[in-house]
Amino acid sequence: MSFKAKILAATAAAAFALPAFAGSEITIEDPYARAAGMTAVAGAAFFIIHNTGDEDDRLVAAESDISKRVELHTHIADGDVMRMVEVEEGFPVPAGGTHVLKRGGDHVMFMGLNAPMKQGDTIDVTLIFEKAGPIEVEIPVDLERGADMTMQSTSH
Repeated sequence: MSFKAKILAATAAAAFALPAFAGSEITIEDPYARAAGMTAVAGAAFFIIHNTGDEDDRLVAAESDISKRVELHTHIADGDVMRMVEVEEGFPVPAGGTHVLKRGGDHVMFMGLNAPMKQGDTIDVTLIFEKAGPIEVEIPVDLERGADMTMQSTSH
């Protein structure tokens, strides 16, 4: 094989090794998902969205085959009670900034689970951004993570 052919082959191999969201200015950090238990009918996913671009973006939807419905949710105070509500307009991600999805706040909600969420499993989720478009993310199920555990700083 010629030197030029080797370079082309190496370049092609490297292109296939890049993550699905390579080139995007949106990255997802420290994703995890959980449900209340093996008999739960709903679950949620949490992560940090980074926008390294010069334009604001917005997470407008999410899709997954883990459940019958996938919605973007948040918690709001209704008197002395906290309620979960759908956020139809999505979550803004400022240019050069982040948006944190966490327990007790913004999150991706899986409603009508098709199968139990088991410790160590992964969930395939497509996050859909207004400008960046769809980004595929593998989210590990972590049923042991406490609500007060801080987000890790490992990039995904």
